[in-house]
Amino acid sequence: MQEIQTNDRSITKEAVTSFDTCIQCRGCEPACPSGVPYGSLIEQVRKTLVEERHILPRWQQIPFHILTRPRLLRFFTRLLVVANKLHLIPKQFAFPKNIPLRNKPLRRSGNDVYLFTGCVMDAWQRETHRSAKRVLERLGFGVIPTGDRIPCCGALHNHAGLVQSATEISETVIQSLSDDELPILVDSAGCGAALKEYGHLVGTNEAKQFSSRVFDIHEWVAEHLEALPVSQKLPITVVVQDPCHLRHVQRAHEAVRSVLEPFVDTLVDLKDDGLCCGAGGAFSLFQPALASKARERKVAEINAQRYDIVASANPGCLLYLQQAGIKIQHPMEIVDKALTANSDV
Repeated sequence: MQEIQTNDRSITKEAVTSFDTCIQCRGCEPACPSGVPYGSLIEQVRKTLVEERHILPRWQQIPFHILTRPRLLRFFTRLLVVANKLHLIPKQFAFPKNIPLRNKPLRRSGNDVYLFTGCVMDAWQRETHRSAKRVLERLGFGVIPTGDRIPCCGALHNHAGLVQSATEISETVIQSLSDDELPILVDSAGCGAALKEYGHLVGTNEAKQFSSRVFDIHEWVAEHLEALPVSQKLPITVVVQDPCHLRHVQRAHEAVRSVLEPFVDTLVDLKDDGLCCGAGGAFSLFQPALASKARERKVAEINAQRYDIVASANPGCLLYLQQAGIKIQHPMEIVDKALTANSDV
């Protein structure tokens, strides 16, 4: 990385392959005794590789432009829904099965916290946002969904090496939410990690101040659990799958356990030290063979346990493991189900 970035070393095919096949799970960061920020270094090298056209040709960049245009994203989503029903979508494409053609937007319920809804997750997994919103409302918080006001956080762009685009998106996000100091809660591990790193990406005091307002939703809920009286737990065993960007980047994965524990009978931890599931942003699309191998290891570890459902706090992990036949839900959906069951008693 140093040779490429600072010494203008010629970029060999071997170097390109090394970076193009790195899933960027960032498991190297907590393992490194010197605390080397591998994530940001790799992103900068990928930026150079993209600019010099070694990776990510322009035709592969087209989907990233769609992410910042919510109406266009929803239009293509509806096309994908129809294509999926006609069995026209390739098997390696992790696409949800039950997206409604017409999906009502989330409505504002107060002025206490923002719920960051993002791009793909809002188009494909809005029901998870609804669950998260209901949980926050039961805690007593009025929720402002960011919706089309903030169509994308730039995480996928930065992950791919489109650093300039990611920086421009982050500046737009910061300006759009600079009118107040409300907390910004995120139910996507990848988005949360990106928002928390705006201070590093943009490098301004305003960006650092913005990032200080960002919380993974499980961090926030864990701090307010006493406001959620629970009469009975769901009679299920839940395996917790830690998304890389929640465990290795945000270091907030323990909050998922704290949030789930009061609502389910049994929690099971995987013994793989947060092994990546293989999704890796767009990695599973660009490197399907390597991604599949990573997923096979994860699935084998999951299936070695006795469980009713897997909990994963990242939409990409959730979809990719679901595609492999794993019964999986977002933790907020499980908590929402428990709260609803208790209110019906």
